[in-house]
Amino acid sequence: MPKFIAFLLATSALLPQLARAAELADEAEGEAAGEAASEIVVFGQGQTRQVQEIKAADIQVLTPGSSPLRAIEKLPSVNFQSADPFGAYEWSTRVTIRGFNQNQLGFTLDGIPLGDMSYGNYNGLHISRAVSGDNIGRTLVSQGSGSIDTQSTNNLGGTLQFFTADPADVLGVTAHVTGGSSNTARGFLRVGLGQADGLRGFGSVQYYKTDKWKGDGQQRQWLLNAKIVAPVGDSTIEAYVSHSDRAEQDYQDLSLGMISRLGYDWDNFGPSNYALAVRVADIGANRGDSGTTPLNPAAGTTYPAPITTLDDAYYDASGLRRDTLAAIGLTSPFGEQVTWALKGYWHHNLGQGTWGTPYVNSPTGVPMAVRTTEYEINRVGLFSTVKAQLGFNDLTIGAWYESNDFQQARRFYAYASRTNPGLDHRKFMRNPFFTQWDIQFVTRTFQYFVEDTIDLGAAKINLGWKGFAVTNQATPTVLGGRTVGKLKTIDWFQPHLGATYKVTDAVEAFAGFTQVTRAFASATTAGPFSSTQLGFDAIKPFLKPEQSDTYEAGLRFGAGGFHGVLAGYWVNFRNRLLTIPTSVGIVGAANALQNVGGVQAKGIEASGEYKLGAWTVFASYAYNDNTYQDDVVIRNAAGVATSVIPTKGKTVTDSPRHIAHAEIAYDDDALFGRIGVNAMSKRFFTYTNGLVTTGDGLGAVPGQTIVDATLGYRFDIGLGKPVELQLNATNLFNKRYIATIGSNGFGNVGDNQTFLAGAPRQVFATLRVTY
Repeated sequence: MPKFIAFLLATSALLPQLARAAELADEAEGEAAGEAASEIVVFGQGQTRQVQEIKAADIQVLTPGSSPLRAIEKLPSVNFQSADPFGAYEWSTRVTIRGFNQNQLGFTLDGIPLGDMSYGNYNGLHISRAVSGDNIGRTLVSQGSGSIDTQSTNNLGGTLQFFTADPADVLGVTAHVTGGSSNTARGFLRVGLGQADGLRGFGSVQYYKTDKWKGDGQQRQWLLNAKIVAPVGDSTIEAYVSHSDRAEQDYQDLSLGMISRLGYDWDNFGPSNYALAVRVADIGANRGDSGTTPLNPAAGTTYPAPITTLDDAYYDASGLRRDTLAAIGLTSPFGEQVTWALKGYWHHNLGQGTWGTPYVNSPTGVPMAVRTTEYEINRVGLFSTVKAQLGFNDLTIGAWYESNDFQQARRFYAYASRTNPGLDHRKFMRNPFFTQWDIQFVTRTFQYFVEDTIDLGAAKINLGWKGFAVTNQATPTVLGGRTVGKLKTIDWFQPHLGATYKVTDAVEAFAGFTQVTRAFASATTAGPFSSTQLGFDAIKPFLKPEQSDTYEAGLRFGAGGFHGVLAGYWVNFRNRLLTIPTSVGIVGAANALQNVGGVQAKGIEASGEYKLGAWTVFASYAYNDNTYQDDVVIRNAAGVATSVIPTKGKTVTDSPRHIAHAEIAYDDDALFGRIGVNAMSKRFFTYTNGLVTTGDGLGAVPGQTIVDATLGYRFDIGLGKPVELQLNATNLFNKRYIATIGSNGFGNVGDNQTFLAGAPRQVFATLRVTY
């Protein structure tokens, strides 16, 4: 890190030469384009569905290095959780909208599909690996199923569209350094060159590392971004490249019982306590808990206090990801009424999720081994739109094609000896002693859409539909008892219609309906292929893709310094595909799979922002009532019902009924600050909402209220733009709480080891210099 800081300081030699570039950027920005330019949250004026836009300023006041998802948690019906203060630790990062899980949402960056952004992503990558938050210009959040022009086949319940900043807005040099709690050190440098109306671009480098806030281990990342915009006559060429190298040592997954017995600060043994990990693994073998041999009688059969089970702690665990993303696009007019856009992209990913498992021995005599789930993605895609203004019709036709080759494997690696692990969980493992399974997935996606916006003056009508065909083919390299075969999802007509009406200059009404289908997942650890072959073959003839119908309506307000929205929604979700873990996560057994009926979601959302001089007040609230519509009937291989799980009428897991956010911010161009409060009610983590089959309602984690704060000052020292000093405090009042639920999935009943504790209070200081 000292070398990197020295690198940042060395760039000061370039600053005089780049000062003129900064002046050009200021000239290009000009005067604020209307009152909306001062809004941090834009409430989707003219949209026929519930939409809000978050601007770059709202990311900038967060702790530098924070996930862009942290900025959207203020919006109604958005439930965002993470076990780290940055919201970037991927094993723990979860975002749900209106009760729909992350893998039922759509995500794009400049239109490039990011897949479902899940931890074991098979069709994309997480936003925190695709772009630095400092380079995001705006984020568009649709709480409903989203625009039909989104490159996504899984956006049942919402869409998040991220857009990189225009290089014209970032000409010059930006450098900042952050340090603080948990030995956090982060540096960011961005250099932008060019002219606002000509060839322009930027390149940036980000590095951060931080110790885990509990236990032993680190999390770190290198992230490089570059973007070029080149006018060519009336056309524009845009290119983007990103490379990320990320390594995260994991926190231990907890249960309610573990938290009560061991506390929120309990964690894995970590690299520094290898001897204790070996001892506990020996005891587990002696007791028969792990089912491994040979035994070590000298270790005894009594776990050292406070450990009582083999799964209380593991030696170490990590998530390793390397991603390269590249895209190039062309936008070109054809006359005055027609515009054509085309973009191609390529994405390569290598990943390993590691666990030091006591359930498998190393051939070196160590009663543990490193168990990995390994990923390799090679995606290439192309999407295009043609927009035509024909009288009062604004017609858009688009298409998207992607070829995705995904390999997923489960392998085991040997620790060197009983006294020396010889392996570092922050580095990619090499030379496995055993491959349990290795499956090749080929997914081909074709999607098209047609959309027309009819402008009738005070009223606008939006009509359209999309359709897609997705084929999934799984072929074994090493079968290992896992599922292979072929699936196809075809739905050529998914309608979308809506309307807006300008009631007055200050009030706009909107209403819309959208139907969406979700394609089947192509992964051994998710969706139909995560079942056994027997289960897959039994359900395949009856398997239907998940679908949702979303109805929503509302009013938008905008007058003086106030802007806001009040909306209601009703969602019918059918053909819910349930994958139930059949073992603790570290064992990784095949899931149970069943199509279990529907979900009904309904709710009310309200949010508003009032700006008065240097002060801004924002508040949002959502009431979400999301319930399962059917009991789960368990059947044997012959199709005969053997038991019933009483889920009908129960609340959807990880779906708080009440979500509220409030914040007050101040910015007089010198002093700035913000205090934000996020609150939510309890969240259930079992499908029956209970710890026992009778449904006692105790299968929930308590509600929580978390406060974050920012305070900063800008110093004008003659550099064209002021130097900023910013202080951030996350979880200001040091609340102990459960952040993530469902890290190891959800079960029907019982106290599952599927929680991650939220980080305690963390404080960070940032020095930001812009030229």
